[in-house]
Amino acid sequence: MKYVFVIAVAVAAIFVAWQFAAPELANVEFQDDLHDLSSQASSRIGLTTPKSDEELRNIIILKAARYDIELEPKQVTVKRSGSDQALVFFLAVDYTVPINLPGYSVTLHFAPTSAGGRF
Repeated sequence: MKYVFVIAVAVAAIFVAWQFAAPELANVEFQDDLHDLSSQASSRIGLTTPKSDEELRNIIILKAARYDIELEPKQVTVKRSGSDQALVFFLAVDYTVPINLPGYSVTLHFAPTSAGGRF
């Protein structure tokens, strides 16, 4: 009986840890995608025109959906700076993820940006 209790507690601990770890890992990977997208959008060799802010928002929303992050266009910030020859993009997203556990609920807030560091 003692072993069953220990196993049940271990399974519950793993379940709770995964509920918090999964959104954190998705956020790290999503922030890496934002950084890559900003770098790709900023580099220009004269063959293509820079994407519009709306196109970048839609790309970001699609990338977020790969990580089960649901975004609305108003949650995505796209800022441009510099000239047409040296265009720089700043991308930012603000979203929350609800964590619902039996008897306890919490909301995690994330604000990844393209300026965030890589691990």
